[in-house]
Amino acid sequence: QVQLVESGGGLVQAGDSLRLSCAASQGTFLYGMGWFRQAPGKEREFVAAITRAGTTYYADSVKGRFTISRDNNKITVDLQMNSLKPVDTAVYYCASSKWNNNLRAVPFDNWGQGTQVTVSS
Repeated sequence: QVQLVESGGGLVQAGDSLRLSCAASQGTFLYGMGWFRQAPGKEREFVAAITRAGTTYYADSVKGRFTISRDNNKITVDLQMNSLKPVDTAVYYCASSKWNNNLRAVPFDNWGQGTQVTVSS
């Protein structure tokens, strides 16, 4: 079982930036990696994903503001979030998939515990 640990959440103001990081357990070989979020009272939604080769996918709501990246040697995946809005407030989850393409439509089967991001207006 892959262990994923997120960090970097916090409370920021609208327009600020925040960087989330996700570290996987050592020795892990990961294919697709992604970030999801769940706001209070809402279902969990896709935010961004990246293949092992670096192909990226984004939700329309974050395109142009968020950037996903990964380091296959360090086994980490980051989410740089700029121009944050109050609607971005949610618990953000890191996840991994056995698939390595079409990451907006594949299952993710390992999840981190989540990190809270709160954006005040």
